[in-house]
Amino acid sequence: MLKKSTGILMVILMVLGLFAGCQATAPETAAPAAPAQAAQAEAKAPAVEEQITIDFMNFSANEGGLLTLGLMKDLFEKENPNIKVNIETFGWDSYGTQLQTRIGGGDAPDCFELGLDAFPSYVDQNAILPLDGMMAASGTDLSVLTEKSLEAFSLNGTKYGMPYSYSTVVLIYNKDLFDQAGVSYPTADWTWADADAAALKIKALGDDYYGLIQPISTYEFFKVVKQYNGSLLNEDNSAFTVNRAENVEALQRLVDNVLVSNICPSAAQRGSLDEWGVFKLGKTGMIVTGIWAFPSFTTDCAFAWDIAVEPGAATKATHYFANGLCVSADSKYADAAYKWIEFIGTSEQVAQLRIQLGWELPCATYQTAMDQYAKLTPPANRQAVFDSLGFVVPVPQIAQFSQMADILGAELEAAANGSKTPQQALDDAQAALEAAITLG
Repeated sequence: MLKKSTGILMVILMVLGLFAGCQATAPETAAPAAPAQAAQAEAKAPAVEEQITIDFMNFSANEGGLLTLGLMKDLFEKENPNIKVNIETFGWDSYGTQLQTRIGGGDAPDCFELGLDAFPSYVDQNAILPLDGMMAASGTDLSVLTEKSLEAFSLNGTKYGMPYSYSTVVLIYNKDLFDQAGVSYPTADWTWADADAAALKIKALGDDYYGLIQPISTYEFFKVVKQYNGSLLNEDNSAFTVNRAENVEALQRLVDNVLVSNICPSAAQRGSLDEWGVFKLGKTGMIVTGIWAFPSFTTDCAFAWDIAVEPGAATKATHYFANGLCVSADSKYADAAYKWIEFIGTSEQVAQLRIQLGWELPCATYQTAMDQYAKLTPPANRQAVFDSLGFVVPVPQIAQFSQMADILGAELEAAANGSKTPQQALDDAQAALEAAITLG
């Protein structure tokens, strides 16, 4: 029956085709249109927009976010059918090298993601476009973005990045170990003295137990010194202040926790495991890490855990990590690239998708998305994420931050393994930084 119907349909189509052909070729029915009428018809015909493809390079979707970023892309292309987005995703470890290679080779993606620590160097290279003009022309509603995120991706009053996501660092703790050690759970009022005392009791549970994991690295240290009223640079970032007394005090505590009390495992004791891996084993009481760990810990931790605002010393301070979206200075489709980064930076639908995934928080603070985030568990105390925003400290805004991190990081490692005292390590770091980097 199907074949017969198909045959009949084909015959009808052929007949119609022949009929249409006869109409098209019959001279007596093809009266030419007057020039004025043709021009009028052409004017009324809608302009066909050029189909273009933009390249978008990112790193944050690498950790399980490819599907969600694809959904964001689908939403955008539905609203902007003339723009296609080619997504290129790289792991964090290779991302900077890949991006610099592309830029240096004259093949930069039209738009790309940058971390807060990296973007000043791209401004310094003139590799990204200022966005103020495009924001004004597009009528971008900047009111949906946090003020701190807008400031973070601005230099000298000019905006260079569309804020995309942010995260803070919190104290994550193993509730089961606290219960076994008979220690009260951390509170927002804890100091490091409180945390270290609890860590000692958890350490006493056994030889292979540890109380705390806290990295000794540049990315941890720049924030810890703020807790001791110290800093790595002066107020206008024109001079290094790495070896000031408050910084030495901060580093001494970090080192003593590894080499003296051993409440924190050394690199040798961690073996092949990273900090997260050690915590997931279930024999470490606390870890200082970012909220981006939540999805991984939810999946991999076979014990109850929760969070608290990071402890402080003389004051409280915690990280403010943020990612922004930039338009390449070499893009042939800068306006289209801006449309894309504006969409994924400010859209309410995108903010909700990001929350559902459990990524870092969107900088677009729609209440619906924030309410959705607050209800997710674990951790039960998600309020600590929002409370920690009152104590955030961004990385120093200098173009040479990566170089600074490498130089300081090598000296911090020397202190951590005991080959240098904290004072000596910071004195040497100060001298090395002053010799290698000219500020201001």
